[in-house]
Amino acid sequence: MEERDAGRALSTAVVAFHEAVGASLGVTAVDQRALAVIAGAGSVSAGQLAKEIGLTPGAVTGVVDRLERAGLARREPDPADRRRLVITAVPGAFGDAFAGLGKAMAELGERYSPEERAVIADWVARTIEVLREQTRIVNARPSRR
Repeated sequence: MEERDAGRALSTAVVAFHEAVGASLGVTAVDQRALAVIAGAGSVSAGQLAKEIGLTPGAVTGVVDRLERAGLARREPDPADRRRLVITAVPGAFGDAFAGLGKAMAELGERYSPEERAVIADWVARTIEVLREQTRIVNARPSRR
């Protein structure tokens, strides 16, 4: 398999996995991305979440509504400013949705030497940087819709 084809196959497999997880949780892939940001931060305002995932505040309201309906997140008063709301993830929100993946990836990692894992980790980190930059570029273009 050529490198270009491998990248496309990897991307397709990741999207398919997240769609399956989303279906099992009753949310979309965008909702999962938002939930990951919320869980990673502990709590975020709707504005912070919108900026982090590249959505409008109105779209974020819909995302948070879906996450609340699914029992995965909740709106709470901001401890620093009770007039404001923050969004927090319900503890264990992802449940065991990623447990099998985590175990399988750990087993896969064991096949490689520490030096090889360091190269792989560097490649993944740099790939993430490239993807984030390309996402910014695509989002800055006028929509064709």
